[in-house]
Amino acid sequence: MEVDETRLSYVQVRFPGWIQKVFADSTYHYIRKGQPLFTIYSPDLVTTEQEYLLARQNRNQLAQSSIPGVASGAASLLDAAAERLKQWQVPDREIARLESTGNVRREIEIDSPASGYITERNALPNMYVQPETKLYSVADLSTVWVYAEVFQNEIARMKLGGPATVTTDAHPGRTFRGRVSFVWPQVDMTTRTQRVRLVFSNPGMNLTPGMFVNVSLGMPLGRHLVIPAAGVFHSGTRSIAFIDHGGGYLEPREIGLGPQAGEEVIVLSGLKEGERIVTSANFLIDSESQLQAAMGSFAPPPPGGGDAAAVNAPTGQATAEFTTQPAPPHKGNNTFRVKLTSNGAPVTGAEVTVTFFMPAMPAMGMAAMRVVNKLGDKGGGNYEGQGKLESGGTWQVTIVAQKNGQNIATKALSVSAEGGM
Repeated sequence: MEVDETRLSYVQVRFPGWIQKVFADSTYHYIRKGQPLFTIYSPDLVTTEQEYLLARQNRNQLAQSSIPGVASGAASLLDAAAERLKQWQVPDREIARLESTGNVRREIEIDSPASGYITERNALPNMYVQPETKLYSVADLSTVWVYAEVFQNEIARMKLGGPATVTTDAHPGRTFRGRVSFVWPQVDMTTRTQRVRLVFSNPGMNLTPGMFVNVSLGMPLGRHLVIPAAGVFHSGTRSIAFIDHGGGYLEPREIGLGPQAGEEVIVLSGLKEGERIVTSANFLIDSESQLQAAMGSFAPPPPGGGDAAAVNAPTGQATAEFTTQPAPPHKGNNTFRVKLTSNGAPVTGAEVTVTFFMPAMPAMGMAAMRVVNKLGDKGGGNYEGQGKLESGGTWQVTIVAQKNGQNIATKALSVSAEGGM
């Protein structure tokens, strides 16, 4: 998250001089437009004010002159001196004071050109400054920019002005709504992603620059057949669903998949509306018929299970919430956390496994990757463990929680990790 560059202001003076007093003396101090920042002494400015007073005096004395051009010439000199003060952006109140008192003041106050937070401050007492010296940077945080990385196969669905939402650990339970403002016209050669800029209103200053957030982008996908992501098994370059024909008979069938939307995935081919599929992955597959040793979303059977299918084992008794540190995760070591609750109460004493799977990419010479992490019980329904991701990109994540030999929660989702392949 970064500052909205269209709401960033710099404070500079248009004449050389020496700073005397500094009122805004710290960064991240909030200031309002027109609020004094510092005072400055400038010999050039003092001279110009003296010229202005002298020109005004001459104009008043020569206003009734009958000599052609004398009165208008005096008025022109006064206008020229006044215009110079305005070009130097001398505050209007200083010119009004000069008019009313007729006295030149050694120091003048310089005001803030905008309201916002001081993100950079270089103004110091007794400091000599030139017109090119940048004294302050003032950021208006009433809107902020969020950057997201979108895979190239999804960029075609991005629309400028399309909806976007973010959530953050700093404000759990809150959702902030914004829009897509810009899509970078270049693909990152390492991650095969394009950068997208999102704009969010920030009236309560809850979103701050540098904050990590979870981004969700709204994309029109039309009407499609969808199934839970937990019902898809990834085996190398193939995606497989198990069709439940009843009587314990399961048919593995290769399916074609489209993009994933939340915890559901679009099916392009291989399934028909009304067919029943296994979504809990809570059954055994004979070792001789395993599709691959590293089938991504396959959930292990309960300890001590036999060779028969156990399709109807109880699930859904608890809810699993998954987070990572850092968020989003990155290539290398990460901390994975799962919170288990049942009807709002924490679930303790469970065995929680988090499996990361990435299908093979033959075109890039990459084999399928599978990382299994067993989390430790930290109390209060919180489970935590360390794991290492060998690559950035999108991982299929399956969470399985067991207690007393039974699955009490399963959850499948996709997570985008930062870093190169």
